[in-house]
Amino acid sequence: MQEQIPELIPGIEGRLQRQVVEEHLASRWGSGGVDVLATPQMIGWMEQAAVQAVDPLLPGGLCTVGAHLDVRHLAATPPGGSVTATALLIEIEGRRLTFQISAHDDAGPIGQGTHTRYIVRLDEFMARAQERGVST
Repeated sequence: MQEQIPELIPGIEGRLQRQVVEEHLASRWGSGGVDVLATPQMIGWMEQAAVQAVDPLLPGGLCTVGAHLDVRHLAATPPGGSVTATALLIEIEGRRLTFQISAHDDAGPIGQGTHTRYIVRLDEFMARAQERGVST
């Protein structure tokens, strides 16, 4: 990676707010038969918050990709509920970025955990993915 990476510092935060609608429910995701926010949807919003925190600060051609998630879903959110997902950059080690992630609804915390992302050159990353190919 030859691009100069800007000085990222712990404490950078991304935040995302969404209202729970039918397409976000566990019953629609196939992750359970109940009409509450699906765990994979909550995790997706947490990951989006991490992307929002740092990707806009990177020079063209660079982005981050997710590599690890460790998340607990603590409480159910019904349809119509408002959810805020937050990602706080807590550690930087070379290209590896670690975030403390959380989500809450109007009643309180619904999820928490950590998320690791790596800074990559998009063209090199996609070339490696294409090399993996798909056999039919």
